Parts: sequence; C-alpha cells; structure tokens
Amino acid sequence: MPDRNPVRLIKKYPNRRLYDTRTSSHITLSDIRKLVVEQEPFQVVDAKTGEDLTRSILLQIIQEAESDGEPIFSSDMLRGIIRFYGPFQGMLGSYLENSIKAVADIQAQAGQQSSQAWSDFMSSQLPMMQKLMGQYVEQSKQLYLNTQNLFGMFPGFPGATGRNDKNGKDDDKA
Repeated sequence: MPDRNPVRLIKKYPNRRLYDTRTSSHITLSDIRKLVVEQEPFQVVDAKTGEDLTRSILLQIIQEAESDGEPIFSSDMLRGIIRFYGPFQGMLGSYLENSIKAVADIQAQAGQQSSQAWSDFMSSQLPMMQKLMGQYVEQSKQLYLNTQNLFGMFPGFPGATGRNDKNGKDDDKA
C-alpha cells in the first residue's frame, strides 16, 4: 500500500542515527542532501520527543558542504549575517529567501539547456552580475550610513553620536 503522507518522515535517535520511516532503513546526511536536491518533501523529528529538527539537520548539511570544496559563504559574509540577527533579521531572511528562489527559478527555466550551455551563459554574465551586486552593496551601505546619520541627530537615541550643541561638539565628556 503506498504511503499516503506526502512528507517523508525521518526520525533522529539519541545515538544520532537517522531512520527513514518510508524505506524502514537508516540513512545519512548525504541521503538527506539527495532528498533536498531531488525536492523530496521530508521532515526530521526527534524520535523521543517528536520535536522538529529539520532546520538543524539542514544547517548540518550546509556546514558539511561548506567544509568540503569551495564554500559559498565567506567569513565576511557570515559575519554580516550574524550582525543582521536582531532588528533586521526578518528583512535579511526574506531577502535571502527571495534571492535564492529567483536563482532557482532561473535554473528551472534554463533546465532545458545543457549544463555546458548554462555554465557558458553564467560565466559570460558573471562580470555584469558582479558589477550589479557591487552597486547594490554600495547602495545598501549608503542607505545604512544615511539611516545611522539620521538617528545621530537625536541625542539619547540608541546609536546617536551625542552631538547636539550649536558648535557640533560632543556633549559627552570622555
């Protein structure tokens, strides 16, 4: 009888082993990565508590992939992501999610082309994309700095410079 649940259930046991309930067999992180690549819906849960561990397992897969070969995330990029946790967390998460979705949509549209043609296209577009991303980063940086300067006009506001006398001198005594 076919499994009626479209989401594949993977159970994680205290010994850190993963068990695929659909195939009734133990699997590895590599197997879960294949499920992601094949766009197979799945959920990883703690076998004892039922707690959803899917995000944690996906982060583990990313960590392993970043350790092997050429990483996607540079140290500076990871530092930037860490800095965004807090007030801009939702905005960055939404931006990254939409950006990755856009790249995936482009790949799906180009899926009929051979991998070599796609590779040639991307390599020819790389300089333009780098220039556009550089411009975007610079604009984002300027927007952030302008926002900080705006808040600096209000003494006592978090991030304010503390300058508020007529001569532009600090009110704070060091």
